[in-house]
Amino acid sequence: ASAGRFIQEAGMHAVKLEGGGRVVEITRRLTEIGIPVMGHLGLTPQFVHQMGGFKVQGKTDAQAANILADAKALEKAGAFSLVLEGVPSKLAAEITHELRIPTIGIGAGPATDGQVLVFHDMLGLTTGKAPKFVKRYANLAEEITRAATAYAEDVRTGRFPGPEHEYTANGSTPAKDPTEARYGG
Repeated sequence: ASAGRFIQEAGMHAVKLEGGGRVVEITRRLTEIGIPVMGHLGLTPQFVHQMGGFKVQGKTDAQAANILADAKALEKAGAFSLVLEGVPSKLAAEITHELRIPTIGIGAGPATDGQVLVFHDMLGLTTGKAPKFVKRYANLAEEITRAATAYAEDVRTGRFPGPEHEYTANGSTPAKDPTEARYGG
């Protein structure tokens, strides 16, 4: 019912379900009633704590085989595409080759059908060390900090707001003293 509400009331076009075996049957049921499902395998952020943190998945042969099997099961269940996150590029290439549905990589190497990055990471809105697969195209966190600091300084020193930022009544001039404008002088 919740997935149907997303589609109908929120104007969503699909739902994305993270995980393999645990969501295959749900994927099948949703697609049977006309709700498009995108799968998500590998590092699945909703289950990151169960995985021991933000760690690459599918590094061992057994893990890779499980992820490949889950990918095939999700495709068979009706998923229209599959996000592969935080998996070795060789595994992502193999899955992409094996499936008929498109794959979208995030930290999965260049062989997937498409690529995605979290825009906060891509634009440098977050601070600290970014994941290895992230390429930062800007450092907006620094720019935002600089702008907020300048704004706060302008407010503290009375440079903002200035006369050019004030509204006046017909024929009047802006208040000269900041307290006059607030408290009537």
